Amino acid sequence: MTNEQRLRNLMTPSGHVDVVMDTDACNEVDDQFAISYLLRSQEKLHTVALYAAPYSWRDKVDVPTGMENSYREIIKLLALAEVECPAFRGSTAYMQDVCTPVDSPAARDLAARVEAYTPERPLYIVAIGAPTNVASAILMNPKVMENAVLVWLGGHGHDHGGADEFNMRQDPIATRIVMTCGIPLVQIPCECVSSVFSISKPELESYLVGKNPLADYLAGNILRAQERAGNAKWARVLWDVTAVGWLLNDNDRFMYSRVMPTLVPSPQARYMSDPQAPESRYVFWINRTALMTDLIDKLTK
Repeated sequence: MTNEQRLRNLMTPSGHVDVVMDTDACNEVDDQFAISYLLRSQEKLHTVALYAAPYSWRDKVDVPTGMENSYREIIKLLALAEVECPAFRGSTAYMQDVCTPVDSPAARDLAARVEAYTPERPLYIVAIGAPTNVASAILMNPKVMENAVLVWLGGHGHDHGGADEFNMRQDPIATRIVMTCGIPLVQIPCECVSSVFSISKPELESYLVGKNPLADYLAGNILRAQERAGNAKWARVLWDVTAVGWLLNDNDRFMYSRVMPTLVPSPQARYMSDPQAPESRYVFWINRTALMTDLIDKLTK
């Protein structure tokens, strides 16, 4: 891929594009919003596959269970949204080295699917979990680096001071692969950037409750979490929605970003430069009101 083509692929896409999403859909309550937002944005985004990403919590959820829970959540959301779309189970383990992919139906599908695309007409990958499936597909078929663009919610903002973010640390080997391999990468950080994109109980009750079964389900997940938190003034960040928002960011209507040298996490979970990593696009500001308006309008239409 030429540098000129890479820079073009790091711009918000124009026109109708094909998208796959890689999601740890049952890990938190924001993935469900991101999946639904993608499925409700068919005026520009054609969802061609959904992949269940792995996740784990020490002594609570192991990797195979996390992935399977995510797969089942994807199936549930497709039914609520009344949308038909292929869904694939992902990795049941994290990567052990930079040369060996973790085999899964999701990684195999992505490795095969990119054959139908080109650098001039890429497939867009929205990844909102540990990037194990994506990194494995890259090792299975290097054409993923040429024929796809990766939009990844991962890491914290550079001003945060650290890179110890959940999606990054779940699979550090996969993180290093996707950040240094050369695939056109759009990074959307969590703290200091997408952390502004939160929704409160009064907003959920006013905007979503009672609108349709999908909206009720999405709102209910957060309202139950708010009850568990025991804080009436609590608000929930919908981190993952911002990754879909970048694909809809015509004329910078939802967020600002810049192309810059990629900073990768060090073993001490600090950002550092890496000569192997090409430039990537880094999102540094999000227009919460504009993005939230579009999200609510689409979820309630």
